[in-house]
Amino acid sequence: MAISSRKSRPAVVLVLLLVVIGIMFAIMAGTRTWTPKLGLDLQGGMTITLNATNSTVPAESLELAKDIIQQRVDGLGVGEATVATQGDRYIVVSAPNVQRDDLVELVGATAELAFRPVLNAVPNTPPVEPGEGGDEGDGPGLPTAPPPVVEEGEEVDEGVKLSVEEVLAYQPSEQDLAGFAEYSCGDEVVDALNKAFYACDEGELQKFLLAPVAITGQQLDTATSGIPQGQFAPVVSLTLKSDSAAAWLELTGALAGKQSPQDQFAVVLDGVVQSNASVENAIPGGRAQISGNFTDETASSLANVLKFGSLPLTFEPSQVESVSPTLGGEQLRVGLIAGIIGLLIVLGYCFVYYRGLGIVVLGSLVVAAISTYAAMVLLGSAVGFSLNLPAIAGAIVAIGITADSFVIYFERIRDEIRDGRSLRSAIQTGWVRARPTIVVADIVSLLSAVVLFVLAVGGVKGFAFMLGLTTLIDLSVIFFFTHPLMQLLGRTKFFGEGHRLSGMDAAHMGVSRNSLLGRRTRRATPVAQEA
Repeated sequence: MAISSRKSRPAVVLVLLLVVIGIMFAIMAGTRTWTPKLGLDLQGGMTITLNATNSTVPAESLELAKDIIQQRVDGLGVGEATVATQGDRYIVVSAPNVQRDDLVELVGATAELAFRPVLNAVPNTPPVEPGEGGDEGDGPGLPTAPPPVVEEGEEVDEGVKLSVEEVLAYQPSEQDLAGFAEYSCGDEVVDALNKAFYACDEGELQKFLLAPVAITGQQLDTATSGIPQGQFAPVVSLTLKSDSAAAWLELTGALAGKQSPQDQFAVVLDGVVQSNASVENAIPGGRAQISGNFTDETASSLANVLKFGSLPLTFEPSQVESVSPTLGGEQLRVGLIAGIIGLLIVLGYCFVYYRGLGIVVLGSLVVAAISTYAAMVLLGSAVGFSLNLPAIAGAIVAIGITADSFVIYFERIRDEIRDGRSLRSAIQTGWVRARPTIVVADIVSLLSAVVLFVLAVGGVKGFAFMLGLTTLIDLSVIFFFTHPLMQLLGRTKFFGEGHRLSGMDAAHMGVSRNSLLGRRTRRATPVAQEA
């Protein structure tokens, strides 16, 4: 087989690889992220599986419900929670470091979006504790009464939606006023369509006394955000369904003639005032614009709330699992011990059988481990990859895949030497012949990982992802570290001349020392003597 005469630069290849690894760690230092994200099974938390109970579940509705639930969980302050669809009617919510009963109710609730006229709005102030003095309400002469908090086990009659005329004619009762005076943000209030309602804005800066529901989210056709032509600030544009345009015209026309804050309507979702807008004129055609101190992000967020406020499907929890942090930590410890044992077995075998070449194996595994760790940390920040137990299993399996690459390469070198090549020549020709086998084997593993990742669900995806990642790293290490390092070691006296501890000595491979060094034995040629 012809060998390329192009001069090899193994030292340059090794330096470039180390520079790439250095850049990865520099990025980690720049982001101050030194540890990978841990999955639910390692750091503890909750997993909630929701089952759509509708007779038909369109794929787009399931995806939409997933996005809405993700917003709800994030709004609850549950960091690093993931929401994913599973199958054709399931949504799985995984919330690390969370043990909360209200999370189950939150993710499955079918929220009702509502437009309510504003009866009163005041700054939110903490309630005054008895004996501390101060004002007892928002105005003189109001009777004191507790807010209508839902008691445990109480049945609530949500009633039916009133007509717009009835909503506009609604006058708050003394109990409504007294309850509003005592209401504090965070109190749970009875939410009935035909009753007054107390709510706060998202920042809990204002609290509102709201009239019954005039327009529901079911009557909204679409909502978009953007900057209208000739304006400079984002607005949210609303379009109601055609059969609700008359009700909208009546509502906005009545509010436009009132004093602030009774000229406003509030957009309420999940008991929170998402927006309160003043009405300047009656709005025909079922169209409106909400303007304010919006940024592109806040306007887009509000448009999504208006458009997707209610879950398009009805869900019930089919499975709720809690994982304790203690159990997760123990599983991580056992998984790491298993990985270390696997590494030690591979290294022990290589040092016993290949002797000095075990240094190459050790170096390659160290580089692979460092690269894998850096990749997991960076991928956690970039795409949200979380290390779970199946992923650790995939990394342990990859140790064997990496060891296969070493064995194939080393054995090809030994075969070349037995065929009569010198050690230095065998390192190159052995690589040329081993390379296709190594690449094909890794491609098979990579394809298996891709197929498994596409078809699998849940934690098995972590196994497939890690298997694919470590397979790619194995290819990089064998090409850019193992082979260049073998070339450099072949130039040394210890390995190049076949020291008995190098793993490349003549006796160990069953060849003569002259053959190992590329020397040819000359045979004596008889010379004719003159008589």
